[in-house]
Amino acid sequence: QYLYKKRRVIYTTNAIESVNSQLRKVTKNKRSFPNDNAVFKTLFLAIDYMTKKWTMPIRSWSEAMPYFLIKFEGRI
Repeated sequence: QYLYKKRRVIYTTNAIESVNSQLRKVTKNKRSFPNDNAVFKTLFLAIDYMTKKWTMPIRSWSEAMPYFLIKFEGRI
């Protein structure tokens, strides 16, 4: 049962990889930023745009979280 729940949460890494890819694309297209705030604002706006597309919640997260708290104690 835990294995099934872990798999459901682990498969969300595809979503995380997608976010990372989109953030890299945003920063790669613009070669230089005038200051750190410009980078943060660009990434914030990109994340804001991405979250408008998200419609499904993470499945079984509340059931898998206790397992991760035990497995990765001190990291979560």
